[in-house]
Amino acid sequence: MRILMISDVYFPRINGVSTSIESFRHTLAELAIEVDVVAPRYPARHVDDDRITRIDSRQVPFDPEDRLMHSGALGRALEALADRRHDLVHIQTPFAAHYAGLRHARRHHLPCVATYHTHFEEYLHNYVPAVPKSLMRALARKLARHQCNELDAVIVPSIAMQDTLTSYGITVPLHRVPTGIPTAHFRRPASADFRQRHAIPADSPVALFVGRTAHEKNIGFLLEALPHALRLSPELLLVIAGEGPALADLKKQATALGIADRVRFVGYLDRNRELPDCYAAADLFAFSSRTETQGLVLLEAMAAGLPVLAFSALGTRDIVEPRRGALPAPENVHGFGTAMATLANDSKLRARMTTEAQAFAEEWTTSACATRLAGFYGDITRAVQKIDLFTPASVTHS
Repeated sequence: MRILMISDVYFPRINGVSTSIESFRHTLAELAIEVDVVAPRYPARHVDDDRITRIDSRQVPFDPEDRLMHSGALGRALEALADRRHDLVHIQTPFAAHYAGLRHARRHHLPCVATYHTHFEEYLHNYVPAVPKSLMRALARKLARHQCNELDAVIVPSIAMQDTLTSYGITVPLHRVPTGIPTAHFRRPASADFRQRHAIPADSPVALFVGRTAHEKNIGFLLEALPHALRLSPELLLVIAGEGPALADLKKQATALGIADRVRFVGYLDRNRELPDCYAAADLFAFSSRTETQGLVLLEAMAAGLPVLAFSALGTRDIVEPRRGALPAPENVHGFGTAMATLANDSKLRARMTTEAQAFAEEWTTSACATRLAGFYGDITRAVQKIDLFTPASVTHS
């Protein structure tokens, strides 16, 4: 089977969509499913294999991290790839990729599906603050309903996201396929090197956040919770690993709260070496985002053996509510800070949660999730072919 994936974001741009594409395309190859990826070209250097097609792009206004593919170049590239005779088009993002991918699929009579990665209604207002939040939410829902109902099926990463799309009025089939993680990659013994590089004392407990430093991640809440934690665990340090548009504001906030010396902003970390070392150097994982459609970093942290304290909201609910190495966090800064301190101070509780977390993470491996996705590809391809077989246009008369 051959799959054509189209996305408006991909490495070297770091986010959950890029990670999901990379994880699935390599693991699907082990299941004899070839994946061609079409994505923007970025100014930063990147090394691609022959399954990646890059499209000339320009910067998105007011968003230095993202790119907009040129529509003409995108259309020509898709037509050039038609000779590879794909069996299905898989759209990963709802911008240029959606419209070009859907046109290409319909032109070549291919099933067309999309993964709904991002809960846009909960964060678009952060990027267009001049427009009322209620209006942006309504527009996001309307666009999602229109785009999804054009497709043959939609993939969602969590039960909560499936319920959300159903509430929008989306009527095409919804299939839950989480993005898996390479659990073995994050199981690494602790080393003193990471703490030494970032001036973290060997005996200080560390609460870790990993992710884009973007407004929708609600990292400012963690900073507000930290003073409450420090009253009970004075040596606690909060490490924030990631880069993004909110980074400068977060640093100012830490200074204003008087906690700058208890926070380490360590920037973006290479996933192959630095990020696993960072997980291994921490004692617990703290996460306060309410907009995740899945929460891959929670699973990475659990694979590394970190107890997780996170909001049970939207996509993270599937990970947090089983309470197997994760605890649902209070949604007020005092309660969250107190819970962080409790975990930091209780080594026996952390040890028990470490065992639970690693066992739970093994149920979300890349191979298990890729097998589910491969099964979905086969089901939707057969279903669409069956429909086409019985449409009047395909019937021949003797």
